[in-house]
Amino acid sequence: MSFVDKFVAEILSLQVALYHSRARLEARTDSEALHDLRIAVRRIRSLLRPMRTMSEVAALNIAAAEVGRITTPTRDMEVMVQELETRGFLAEAQFRKARLASNYSKILKSPHLNNLFIQLDEWPTIFRSVEVNGGLKHVQPQIEKALKKQIDRLHAAVDDAGFDRHELRILVKRTRYLTEAFPKLSPLSGKAASSLKALQSALGAWHDHYQWCQKALIESDLLPLEKVWQRCAATALDKAEAQLVDLAKLLPKSSGKKKLPGGSGRNEHALNDLSITGVRFQNDDDV
Repeated sequence: MSFVDKFVAEILSLQVALYHSRARLEARTDSEALHDLRIAVRRIRSLLRPMRTMSEVAALNIAAAEVGRITTPTRDMEVMVQELETRGFLAEAQFRKARLASNYSKILKSPHLNNLFIQLDEWPTIFRSVEVNGGLKHVQPQIEKALKKQIDRLHAAVDDAGFDRHELRILVKRTRYLTEAFPKLSPLSGKAASSLKALQSALGAWHDHYQWCQKALIESDLLPLEKVWQRCAATALDKAEAQLVDLAKLLPKSSGKKKLPGGSGRNEHALNDLSITGVRFQNDDDV
């Protein structure tokens, strides 16, 4: 099977996974249906990322991004409900859980979700036409180049002690998912990939607690947990900093083109000040 054949087959398998997740969400069979749907969307976007500027890929990539965007608030609420239940704040959890059913219905009826399935149905034929016309001859080197570029960006962020940790979390996620999409093409070693996953986990825990602290400033019933979440956020960030040191030792040699991602920068105060009032907007890759 050629590289293109495997690539198309992987997208098709994720389409099947999306159908399955949607059916579970419709039937309310379990609490992980939306999460699994978002994982499939994320993997589709990771596979498409190196080719997202191609006109034959752009429509599907945009459709997947829109589904990721509209499902993020509901997934955030699911995680919040789990946190509140774990800490024994059952009334607060139930209040938010009651809103989930309505959110699920809106997602299932969303034109964005419907459009994603339409694009997935149409995409293989469009993509194959590019192959027939010789437009995919250099797709594998293109993906390898994208992986190296992504890792160079990660290098630059890791080497910058003041690099904004919110931006770093997105960069780590993007690098990990791109590597998982093309494991045989990635220059990351198995140990480096594992370290990247551990760093993402620590940064994810920090980010969740950070966001909950922000919500506690707006939603008064969460205020009793603010101090607890602040401590948890600080602990998770300390763990992430330790993981960052480990990752720096495992990254492959840079190509020498270590450029920070556009729009990112140094933001040392935002790393530790959990009392600021502005809630950060989510990056479109935060899926």
